[in-house]
Amino acid sequence: MHSSRTQAALALVALAAASFTFGTQPDDRDALRQIVQQQCMPHWSEHHDPTPCVRVVSPDYAVLADRKGGAHFLLIAARSVTGIEDPAVLDPGSPNYFDAAWQARDRLATVVGHPLPRDAVGLAINSARARTQDQLHIHIECLQPRLRQALRAAAAQLGDHWARLPSAEFPYLALRIRGEQLGSLNPFVLLADGEPGARQDMAAYTIVVAGASLPEGPGFIVLAGRTPRREALLLPRPEGLVAPGETLLDSTCAVDTGVDIVTFQR
Repeated sequence: MHSSRTQAALALVALAAASFTFGTQPDDRDALRQIVQQQCMPHWSEHHDPTPCVRVVSPDYAVLADRKGGAHFLLIAARSVTGIEDPAVLDPGSPNYFDAAWQARDRLATVVGHPLPRDAVGLAINSARARTQDQLHIHIECLQPRLRQALRAAAAQLGDHWARLPSAEFPYLALRIRGEQLGSLNPFVLLADGEPGARQDMAAYTIVVAGASLPEGPGFIVLAGRTPRREALLLPRPEGLVAPGETLLDSTCAVDTGVDIVTFQR
């Protein structure tokens, strides 16, 4: 119990700090949208320069380095899309934002100095309950070393349908996807269509997509779960709720050095 309370406290501090990362005001929940729509996209259109973003794929999304530094980038929708609960993420005509985030993982190599193995990389979107920005953004970082170990141990037991990850430390729903790329497989749709009640309650969910080396070849393990509200992260989590997906990632990329530590990032 003490460990879970400590982790919850660290997660809350990290998430609270996010309010000051991009905006000048603690309650500036629109900062990411403004950066992309008022700076990155116009700069790209007018000068073929994505600054202050590091990449623009018009008209769909931009990639921005997190201002705290480290191996941490954000895939941000270019259109006004609030987040996981926005109906646009389930629209067949919308970009597969998770697939785009996976393609952008090469940015991590610019920080760590070399390409990372696929099972060191994680993507995460926080629930509407836990986030601090109301523009769809997916975190691109390394996985926590302990999560990577748990996913390696569980990979052979996972299937194509949502089931509980066999891990007391990470009690998320999980499924696996085979293939080098996500392609047309959209984790938002997999959650909405595959987990009873999720479509009506998407705002409560967090999603993590982890690169994986499965027994049959390259693939992904997708995690999902309902999170507490930010103000409740200091409290013991009720049964069935999980920590925001971002807290499973690590911008120091300790997994790349073999150091088994747990960090909590925004």
